[in-house]
Amino acid sequence: MKPNFSLRLRIFNLNCWGIPYLSKHRGDRVKRLGDFLNMESFDLALLEEVWSEQDFQYLRQKLLPTYPAAHYFRSGVIGSGLCVFSKHPIQEFTQHVYTLNGYPYMIHHGDWFCGKAVGLLVLHLSGLVLNAYVTHLHAEYNRQKDIYLAHRVAQAWELAQFIHHTSKKADVVLLCGDLNLHPKDLGCRLLKEWTGLHDAYLETRDFKGSEEGCTMVPENCYVNQRELEAFPFGIRIDYVLYKAVSGFYISCKTLRTTTGHDPHSGTPLSDHEALMATLCVRHSPPQHTPSATHGPAERSRLISVLKEAWAELDLGMAQAHWWATFAGYVIGLGLLLLALLCALAAGGGVREVAIMLWTPSVGLLLGAGAVYLFHMQEAKGLSRARAELQHMLGRAREAHDLDPESQAALFLGQQEGDRSEEQ
Repeated sequence: MKPNFSLRLRIFNLNCWGIPYLSKHRGDRVKRLGDFLNMESFDLALLEEVWSEQDFQYLRQKLLPTYPAAHYFRSGVIGSGLCVFSKHPIQEFTQHVYTLNGYPYMIHHGDWFCGKAVGLLVLHLSGLVLNAYVTHLHAEYNRQKDIYLAHRVAQAWELAQFIHHTSKKADVVLLCGDLNLHPKDLGCRLLKEWTGLHDAYLETRDFKGSEEGCTMVPENCYVNQRELEAFPFGIRIDYVLYKAVSGFYISCKTLRTTTGHDPHSGTPLSDHEALMATLCVRHSPPQHTPSATHGPAERSRLISVLKEAWAELDLGMAQAHWWATFAGYVIGLGLLLLALLCALAAGGGVREVAIMLWTPSVGLLLGAGAVYLFHMQEAKGLSRARAELQHMLGRAREAHDLDPESQAALFLGQQEGDRSEEQ
C-alpha cells in the first residue's frame, strides 16, 4: 500500500419502511429507490426494513449492473429486513441475531417475529480491510413508558460486543442503520463509548439536509405526526458511524439527508430520511495516529455509561423475574384447578361442567407455561449482558486507578484486542 494511499467511499443508508400490505405506496417507492441508487452509484447501499424478499430480489435485478454484489440477511419468522448492495466484491458475510427482541405476545408491535439482527460484510478495497455493519434495533413505541428499554440497551451492548470481537482484523469499521435511539439515549452512548465509533453528523464539516440531522421529520407525509409532537424538528435515530484503526485516518467529507421528499420526484422514499455520506480514508500522519491511551475524561464517561447500562439491565431483570414468578403462580393454580376438575369429573354430578371447563383450563396452563419460559429466558439474557457489563466495568475501574502506562496495557488490551495474534 502506497504511503500516500487514500480511498473515497460513498455510503447510502435508508430504513425503507417496506411492510407488505401495510406500508403505503411500497411498490412505487421500491422502484424509485432502485432508480435513485443506480443513478447515484454509491460504493455501498445499506438498507433496513426490506421485509419482503421479493422486494430484495426486485432491487437485486435492477441494481445488478451498478451493484454486482448483494446480500439479504435472513432471520426470525418474518426476516431481519436487512440487506446490502455493493459495487465491490463481498469477501465474507455473517450476522448475529439479538438475544432479546421484545415480547411474542405483543403481536401488534411485531419486533419479536422479525428477528432483529446485525449483519456484517467484509470488503477488501485497495489492500484495506473494511468491516461494514448494518443493523436495526427494537423500536421504542412509547418514550414516556418504554417497556423495551432494557431490551434495546442489551441489543446495543450485543452490537458493541459483536463489532469489538469481529473487527480486530479490520482497518476501517463502518456501522449504518436504524438504531431507534436518540443521540443522547443510553444505548447510543454505550455503543459509541465502548466501540469508539464516530458519528458522521457530528464529525462532518459539510452537512446539508434536515434540521439537526433528523431522520424522521414532520415534513414527511408518511410519518405519524402524533409521534413527533414533542419534537418540532423531528428525531435522529438513523446513523452512519465509523472509525479507523492505528495507521489510518478516516473523516466524513460530506453528509446529506433527504428532507421529507425524494430529491427528484418530490415524494418520500420512506417514512425515514436517507443518509448519504462521503468518507475519506488515508494513511494517518504521526500526529493524527489515534492515541494508545484513554484520558481520564474518556475513562470517566465510559465508567459512567457502563454503570447506567448495568442499572437498567438490573431493572429489566427484576421485571422479568416478576413476570416469571407471576406466571409460576398461575401455573400452580392451573394445576390445582385441573386436579379439582378431574376429581369432579370422576365423581359424577357436575361431570359435564368439569369437562366444559377442562379445555380453557388446559389453555390457561399452557399459556402461563409459555409466559414463564419466555420471561425466564429473558431474565437469563439480561443476566448475561449484565455480567459482561459488570466485568468490563471492573476492568475500566482498574484502569482508571492505575498509572498511565499500566492503564494502556490493561484497558486497551481488553478494548482493542491483540491484532498481531489475530493476523
